[in-house]
Parts: sequence; C-alpha cells; structure tokens
Amino acid sequence: MSLPPWISGNKHKSSAPSNGFLSATGKVRNPKKPKARPPKSLRETVLLPVRSLPAYSGPYSVGTMEIEIPVEEPRTFSNITRKGNHLLQLKTVLMTIYYPASPPQKKRPSRQLWLGRPRMSMAGGYGHFSTLGPLGVPIFLPTMFTKLPAFRNAPLSSQYPPGTGLKEEDKDAEETTEEEDDGNSEYEDEAPRFPLMIFSHGLGGTKTAYSSVCGEFASYGFVVIALEHRDGSGPRSFVNQPGSGEIVFDKNGQRDPKHHHRKHKDTHYDVMDYVFPKDNAWDTSPHNEKGVDRELRGAQLDLRLAEIEEAYKIINTINAGNGEEVDKKNMRREGYKASSTHGLEGVDWAAWKGRVDTEYVVAAGHSFGAATVVDMLRHEKRFKWVAQGIIYDIWGSGTRPAAAEDEKIQAPLLAINSEAFTYWPSNFDLVSNLVEEAHPCPAYLMTVRGTIHVSQSDFSLLYPNVCSIFLKASANPERALDINVNASLEFLSMVMPTIPYRIKKAFPNEELLRTQTHHLEDIPTIDMHKPKDEKWMAARLRIPHEFTWRVAPGLARKLARKKVTEGGGSPDDEIWLHCKPVEGTVEKYNSTVERLKDRRKSKDAKTVPASVGPNEGAKQEPGCKEWRN
Repeated sequence: MSLPPWISGNKHKSSAPSNGFLSATGKVRNPKKPKARPPKSLRETVLLPVRSLPAYSGPYSVGTMEIEIPVEEPRTFSNITRKGNHLLQLKTVLMTIYYPASPPQKKRPSRQLWLGRPRMSMAGGYGHFSTLGPLGVPIFLPTMFTKLPAFRNAPLSSQYPPGTGLKEEDKDAEETTEEEDDGNSEYEDEAPRFPLMIFSHGLGGTKTAYSSVCGEFASYGFVVIALEHRDGSGPRSFVNQPGSGEIVFDKNGQRDPKHHHRKHKDTHYDVMDYVFPKDNAWDTSPHNEKGVDRELRGAQLDLRLAEIEEAYKIINTINAGNGEEVDKKNMRREGYKASSTHGLEGVDWAAWKGRVDTEYVVAAGHSFGAATVVDMLRHEKRFKWVAQGIIYDIWGSGTRPAAAEDEKIQAPLLAINSEAFTYWPSNFDLVSNLVEEAHPCPAYLMTVRGTIHVSQSDFSLLYPNVCSIFLKASANPERALDINVNASLEFLSMVMPTIPYRIKKAFPNEELLRTQTHHLEDIPTIDMHKPKDEKWMAARLRIPHEFTWRVAPGLARKLARKKVTEGGGSPDDEIWLHCKPVEGTVEKYNSTVERLKDRRKSKDAKTVPASVGPNEGAKQEPGCKEWRN
C-alpha cells in the first residue's frame, strides 16, 4: 500500500538503495550490537537452567511496585456468560508500576518474579493459553526463578540523569522546551517531574510480560503503569476479594495467614484464565474464515479502557501525596492470593507527591494492547490526558473501527511493526490507515527487520532459541529491544515538549525516524523474508542459510558483522521506515501545543477553540484538536 506524499515525504515512490552485505547477497542484516548493559549477577549466570532478563540500559536504576486495588464501582461488561456467570467483570485493577529509582540501600534488595505467584499455577495458565495443557508447564520451569532486573519498592529517584546539568550552551534549548510557570522548570536543587506512560499488554500478556520494554522506559525517566488486564486476554490472573487477605490472630497473638476473613473463607479470590471465543477459538489467525469474535473483543476493549481509567485514578492519588490510602487498600501483600509478603513495605509516599506529570500521558501497547491504545486515542474527550500513542505490532483485526467521523486519532502516533506482521497485507493496510488518520499530527510507521510478533515482549529474550529455531527470528533480541525503545524515545523527544530537558538530554538518538522511507512494494524481493507458504504468514519468517541462522543466530550475526565496514553499517540495515511526516510538521505541532498552553494561562481566555491549525488565521485542518482541554 502506498501512502500519500504528505505522510511519506516523497512525491514519487522510489526503490530504496540497498546497502551493506545484504544488498548484494540477500543475507539477513543486523550489523549492530546491543547497547552496553550492567553485568548479570552470579545467580543469573551460574544457576542453571534459570533464564534471566538483561539489565536496563538507561541512566536510572528501576524500581517496581505491585498494586491491586478494589474499584469504586464494580460492574460487568456485556452479557457474555460462561457457566452461568458474567464473563467480564471489573472488581479490582492490577498493575506493576516501573519507575526511576535511587540505587537500593539493602544488601539483598527484593525483586519481583517475572512469572508471578503461584508459579506452577501461572505456568499452567500459559499451558492453557498455548493449548499445550500440562505439557506447557515444563517449558516455563526455567522462568519460574526469573526475577526482574528492578528493585521492589525502591526509593523514587530525586535526581536528574548524571551528566545532564544545564550548561551555558543548553540554556537556549532549555528555554524553548520548558515553561517557567507550569511546574516543569528545571532548577539544580529541584527533583525532576517524571513523564507518565500507560502500557497495555497483548493476548497472553501480563503485567510483567513486557518488563524489558517498560523497565527500559523507566530507566530513561518514565513512570510506567503496566496493567494486567482481567478481560480473559491473559494466560491467568488472580482477582482478590476485598478483605479476604486480612491477617487474623490466634488466642496467643500469633499471625495466622492461613485463615482469611470468614466472609470469604471459601471464595476469597477468582481465577481469570484466557478466554477462547466460542466455536471460533482461533479468531486471531489471519486465515480464520469466521473472522474475529467482535462481541467478545469489543467487550474486552470496554473492560480494558475502564481498567486504565481506574489505574489513572490510582497514580493521581499517589501523585497528590495520598499514597498511604493506596497502601491500605492494596491487596498484593501478605495474606492475599498471588502476593509477595513485601507488599508496598518501605515506600516513601511523601517523595511521590507532585513527582509525576499526569496531564500529558503516553499510551503504549502491543498487539491487542495496541488496539486498546487506538481506542483511547479515538476517544480524546474521555481520555483528555493522553497526549500521544505508541503501537507495537498492532493486531488490526482486533481493532475497533471509529464509531463516528469525529472519533479519529487526534494525537501524534508511532507504529512499529515486526517484519513478520508487515507481510500480513490487511494488517499492514490497517496500520497504514491509522498513520494517515493521525494527520496532521506527526505520525510514523516503521518495521524492525528480522523480528517476529513476540520480539517486542520478554519472550524473545527468555526463549531466543525457540524464536530462532521455530519462528526464524534473525534479529538479536536485545538489539531488537534497543531499536524499539530508541525509536520510541526519539519520537517522544520530538512530540512531547513536556518532558524535562535534562531527562530528554539523556535519551539515545540513532535518528531512526529520519532515515529514508521504504515503500513496501518497492523493496527488492531479495531483501524480504516473507514465508513462501501462506499458512505461516504473520507467524514466522523465511531466512537464507537456515541451519546457521536458526541454530546459531549469534554466530551468524557475528560472521555477518565482519562483512560490514567498521561503524556498524546504516540504520537501513535493521529497519524500514515506511512513512514519516513532511518537514516542518513536528515544529508546527509543537507550536500548536505551546500556544494552547499560553491560552490556558491567559486570564482573558475563557475557552479554547475546538481545533488549532498550524498558523494563526490559516484554514483549520482536522486533527490535533484542542489538546486535552
């Protein structure tokens, strides 16, 4: 699908020149190495067969908090039932918050489990999701001991990234990116105010299944709320009943966690497993003749949006200095199902007051989570606080179409595809249309070469051999993570002027979004890894010299790098940038944002126009409506 010239930046389609060794031979290109990261601990390098996750690359240590809070108004969604009960119910909201932290002071700080508790039961949930049943449990044995490279309940950092102090040459940049009166100015003795991101997982995901992506953002200065959706899209989730985990004491005054509140002694938690659509279990397949179960997927989206709103209320409560209220209500502590005994122990709630920017929020998600993000962006009156969206490998079939003409994307958008999903024609058309819909806001569409659908989650990092041998992923999993995060940070640095300059200054910038555009139909066949058999479309890739790349991808990449000149090659070796805004679009958008801020601060401005064009007095264009009024 070709794109309009006002998006792609090219009036005519042109075949992008191939470069490096792949252009001549058709071999898989991935010449760059991943970013340097701190070494792993002995526990993660000596104890076998424990699988470990790479440490985060940003300037901050990362802390996590695990929170489950009862919602103010429990309710059901749709009339779908299973075994006589409403299937989709909102009782509590569950999340892990990743955030920039100070280095832990404890000798052996606590870290959150990746798989979650109870481990055998969670592995069984993945067995159910994968349809392997009990046979799936041994596959997750190595990850039962995997811990996040982040520290539980660590102190929120009060420092800017090292080496980003304001120098004379930075003052002009600081003045153009920060406002003096909006609480976002940067003084040497002030603690930073961190930008907020909300992350929505895909089918089979949990609050920790994307810990590498979420943790990377946190290591660069973001507070990230990773939801665990209880909509039947995850492998298994435990929903606690309020009060069911209250510890009682025996007559000797000893704590007895085995005895729960009498009211819930038999049903103190619910189990939400993955829900397969009736008579259409594989509605996710590109070849499914019945198509997507719209009733189920639409109801799941409704529940997801409600969970996100509840999570947003919680972070606002914390940001207002009332974190103790969250601590008291939290049901992820001793006595509750699937909980750590640590709970929120040791969190300095006073340090969180006013430290998160909850007005201009990034919405990000993968697969069905990306479809959730699109739904948020299309309801800008409901989600006024969402300022821009990032969609990783969106599941187009699960995306709900806009219900009305005014329900269009009104915010900057970055779409990053895996190479496997790029070869799914209807899916690529949909994501291309979403990028076009976001006009005139800045919007980008990019493909990361050599990647598959799970490359934007932790699974490719924990199971690299499975991904290379069975799904034919050729990209280094850590490098693929770097590309996704670096491109996202580059995008946010351009379209999010509310990020403090000294935090933004620490972002890596490979200028991935400034490379030449590649129209999909003009890419030489030799450079593509589209499966020959249509049954593998979107599921896996086709690669040359399969034995080497599938069995020893690390060795294959090492040999490939030797054929590239020193310097690591071009970004074109690793990505295809399909479309980007024309020159000046980003500047016009940011100018619009700044004018809207000025108008809000003006005592004489009672209202703000519904839309603001790029120039005063010019013809108004659709999109970029009154920015979160």
